[in-house]
Amino acid sequence: MLQNQWDTSLYEGKHAFVWKYGEELLQLLSAQPEEHILDVGCGTGQLTAKIADAGAIVMGIDADVMMVEKARQNYPQLKFLVADARDFQVNEPFDAVFSNATLHWIPEANAVIRCIYQALKPGGRFVAEFGGKGNIQAIAEAVYDVVRNIGLQSPEHLNPWYFPSISEYATCLEQQGFEVRYAVLFDRPTTLEDGDAGLANWIRMFGERFLSGLSVEQQSRVIHAVEQRLKPVLYQNGIWRADYRRIRVVAVKNDMSI
Repeated sequence: MLQNQWDTSLYEGKHAFVWKYGEELLQLLSAQPEEHILDVGCGTGQLTAKIADAGAIVMGIDADVMMVEKARQNYPQLKFLVADARDFQVNEPFDAVFSNATLHWIPEANAVIRCIYQALKPGGRFVAEFGGKGNIQAIAEAVYDVVRNIGLQSPEHLNPWYFPSISEYATCLEQQGFEVRYAVLFDRPTTLEDGDAGLANWIRMFGERFLSGLSVEQQSRVIHAVEQRLKPVLYQNGIWRADYRRIRVVAVKNDMSI
């Protein structure tokens, strides 16, 4: 799996919506004092800190070294580790595993679910939200068409995202031993910060794989062409809104002793 190279300053400065929307997911987690909770894909640590504010004992992991370094700077009192969600182990099992806006970056869903299952106590819960089927469909199709027009063959192969349906993801969870207690797919049009530059910033941050290998001039042409194509559907009154669709799930590790 190719890794994105995250710009932590751009992430915190122009894409704070990533973790701000995740605050609603914390209500579903309902962290309790003294619970041990693992935050998978912690980014720069904002939601990890909010879990700790509830009195839980929390640890954050992320595959990106710079993200983890920034999280440590932001919250030196908390524990953050560099770890791959597809292949990690824990010393002691957790009461809950939490993940926001991370799992759509990891197509190897079964490997991730297996690691999460092993990281939980019997009866422990997994609470997650990420991009679901149809997420950013308009943006993705526009990017494919534009980069194909400048000569890039099969741009779909550069797609870094995994956007499953509810049935697909629930089946993966059940096959690994989870009981799915809650699953929903919903539209969530998302305002992109920085006004007219909102979509350009989004593409540079989250779609950089499509731009790599292009000259600066070609990158600008691609972004401008995508903007022109999407303005009629995603831009209004000086604001870009991305066509997000999210999956939200709660699953419980079966207690094999019962």
